[in-house]
Amino acid sequence: MSETPKKPIDVPGLDAPMPPEMALACEAAGAAKAGRDAIGLVVLGLLAGAFVALGAVFMTVVLTGAGDLPWGVARLLAGLVFSLGLVLVIVGGAELFTGDSLMIVACASRRITVGALLRAWSLVYVGNVAGALGTAALVFLAGQHEFGGGAVGKTALAIAETKAALPTVQLFFLAVLCNVLVCLAVWMSFGARSITDKVLVIVPPIAAFVAAGFEHSIANLYLLPYGLAIKAWADLQFWTAIGQSAAAFPALSVGGALHNIVVATVGNLIGGSLMVGGVYWFVHLRQHR
Repeated sequence: MSETPKKPIDVPGLDAPMPPEMALACEAAGAAKAGRDAIGLVVLGLLAGAFVALGAVFMTVVLTGAGDLPWGVARLLAGLVFSLGLVLVIVGGAELFTGDSLMIVACASRRITVGALLRAWSLVYVGNVAGALGTAALVFLAGQHEFGGGAVGKTALAIAETKAALPTVQLFFLAVLCNVLVCLAVWMSFGARSITDKVLVIVPPIAAFVAAGFEHSIANLYLLPYGLAIKAWADLQFWTAIGQSAAAFPALSVGGALHNIVVATVGNLIGGSLMVGGVYWFVHLRQHR
């Protein structure tokens, strides 16, 4: 008596998707994001702004007291811990304006209109602003700047002062380079098979951009307002503890902060959309579509 042949079991491949498949996944993700309702995009943007801000909080603490280390080593440590922000965004599920620059792939493939693209970017950016500013307010009200005898606040002020003092042209190109690395991290996550894979591909590019001193607009939406809050509202005891006054940070102003964020936003958008999304679309999807 012959046995009925068994149906073969479908075993998913173990190999990660190749770049052409990653391009299709990026295109589909962009189309799905554009189709979300407005409140959903804003709330997911708010989460991403808060997540990136938490990475910046971690970075500020780690840089505090790291002056005895070689500059490059201290920056590397800062980058490794800052990558927490994008790990939370990708694994936790949120919408980050800088990473969403890759939605240009779906637009170039005519899966979404230019209007839908601009709508999604605008709503996500609003959410990112709210999340980053809200986190800055919470961290300041928690009095974290007073930790370590005021050392954490002193570090935050130094970071914000440096960013506010950057000249326009230099700031622009630092922002372009920053989002090339951020979008490469997001791009590689489309080829990840597991959460572990996603974390492993996210950390190196993010650590690299922080270590290199590149400028991320959403992170700066936390770092600059937090520094401004310390400068404006920290009490006399804090300034006595760090042995400085608010006058020691002349570049840190509302105007300086806005200049940094506006220029960094434009640079980030160009670096991510044209130099990563646009290039990969041209290589993998131009003829496909």
